Amino acid sequence: MTPRTRTVLLAGSLALNLFLIGGVAGGAYIWSTRGPEFVGQRALRFAADGLSDEQRKAFRQGLMQARRDSAPDVQAGRVGRQDLNGLMRAESLDREAIDTALTGIREADTALRQRLEMAIVDFAATLTPAERQAFVDGLENRTAMLRRSSASEN
Repeated sequence: MTPRTRTVLLAGSLALNLFLIGGVAGGAYIWSTRGPEFVGQRALRFAADGLSDEQRKAFRQGLMQARRDSAPDVQAGRVGRQDLNGLMRAESLDREAIDTALTGIREADTALRQRLEMAIVDFAATLTPAERQAFVDGLENRTAMLRRSSASEN
């Protein structure tokens, strides 16, 4: 083994070790600041984890119903995105058709978000103030509805 090869292998090993140490340190930081119960629980349904089993079940059912009701909007958004993909790949760019497709996608996305937010607020209206506080704490990191802006955190 030549000195040059040994140096390259040593540098590669050092870079790999630094990457691994950084990953472990980052994971430990997330674990210590957010707690082990939060890891992997970013879905909206976990927002009700601080509530009773019955309330969690009611919240999940409300979300499922809102999603079922939104199926046409989800499908419209999916079809709109497929259409947009085709329009953007076309030989000539039809700006008017693209704008129409984007408007349709935006409307479908907004309708879906509105239904989900209404389901969240309807569920929150059934809670006591203490339960609602626990629910809001759960929502803060799981939906843009209550996400704090970085300007207000400073």
